[in-house]
Amino acid sequence: MTTGSPATYPQQTQGGEPPLDQPYYGAPFGVAAKRFFQKYATFSGRASRSEYWWWALVVFIVSAVLNIASLAAGGAGAAMTGETSMTPGATVVSAIAVIWTLATIIPTLALAWRRLHDTNRSGAWYLLILIPIVGAIILLVFFVSASDPAGRRFDR
Repeated sequence: MTTGSPATYPQQTQGGEPPLDQPYYGAPFGVAAKRFFQKYATFSGRASRSEYWWWALVVFIVSAVLNIASLAAGGAGAAMTGETSMTPGATVVSAIAVIWTLATIIPTLALAWRRLHDTNRSGAWYLLILIPIVGAIILLVFFVSASDPAGRRFDR
C-alpha cells in the first residue's frame, strides 16, 4: 500500500488500486503489466516509477527469451557462417519478435510519455532519445527521478 499525504497520492479504489487516470505508486509487477495494456495508447496522465520499471523488466525478459529462442532455432548460425537465409525456426521466432515489437511500441512510448509527466516534464522531452548516447542518459535520469506533485497538471 502507498504511504504519504492525500495531496501526494490519489485516492485508492475499493480494489486497492487508484483509478486508471492516476499513477499507481508502488504498483506490484502483475498490476503494472495489466495497467500497461489497459492504458494502451494513453499519452495523457502520469505513470509512477514502479509502473514504468516493471514494464521495462517485462520488455527485457521477453526480448531475452526471444533472442535465446532465435539462437536455439539456428538464427545465429546463418550470421556466423555467412549464409543469407535463416532456418525456418529462426524465421518464426523473428516473426514473433516483430509482432511483439509492433504490438508494444506505441504503448511503450505512451508509458514513457506518462512517466515524464509524473516528473513534471512534458512528454516531448522523450525526443531527447534522438541525440545519440547523451539523450538516452538524460532520459534515464528523468525516468529514475522521483515523482513531482506538480505533474498533476498533465492529468485530465
